[in-house]
Amino acid sequence: MTKMKFPYNEIVLEHFRDPKNVGEMENPDAKATEGSPVCGDMVTIYLRIDPKELRITDIKFQSYGCASNIATGSIITEMAKGMTLEEARRITWKQAAEALGGLPSIKMHCSVLAVGCLREAIKDYEERHGMVRERINTDEAVVMERLKHVMNPLTGLDMVETNLVKDMTIEDGVIEVTIDLPSDHQFAANLRAEVLEKLDALWDIQEVKINFTD
Repeated sequence: MTKMKFPYNEIVLEHFRDPKNVGEMENPDAKATEGSPVCGDMVTIYLRIDPKELRITDIKFQSYGCASNIATGSIITEMAKGMTLEEARRITWKQAAEALGGLPSIKMHCSVLAVGCLREAIKDYEERHGMVRERINTDEAVVMERLKHVMNPLTGLDMVETNLVKDMTIEDGVIEVTIDLPSDHQFAANLRAEVLEKLDALWDIQEVKINFTD
């Protein structure tokens, strides 16, 4: 009988069994979440930034998913710690996979997810501190693109694709979003928080209003 070879190398297994920088950070300077537990993989990254040097002084992650997802969250945070924001932004998913000694081809998306989440966290910091190089006026396309990063917990797909956004308007610096769920729904509070997180850092927006279809 042929013994099946385990698909993960020792470096991946080390970061899976003993992940670095794992946990939640209180009052982070920046935060981002990518993926969905319903789809199988999700990662959240928290950043603490030195405002003078724009250097990552602390970084933590929380992960839901397979061994590759946990390992890539661990290696990405190890790589980014101590880097400037610009240096961390240049980390690629290929570099993350190579630092782990390689990943099975069907798990490469985990390194893409981790790198994407790190870049979103950097973007979150820059937007909150007025550091965006090119300020794009907020319009419907900008808002809907951001809402594509909010998962519909009922399906695991994004809230735009699943028509959870019933209505959205922008007027005089105020975004108003109506979510097609009752306000007492079990996921209503979570969706409200995630939508606010994605929209309230937009440079030309003063207020974000969230409505539900009661």
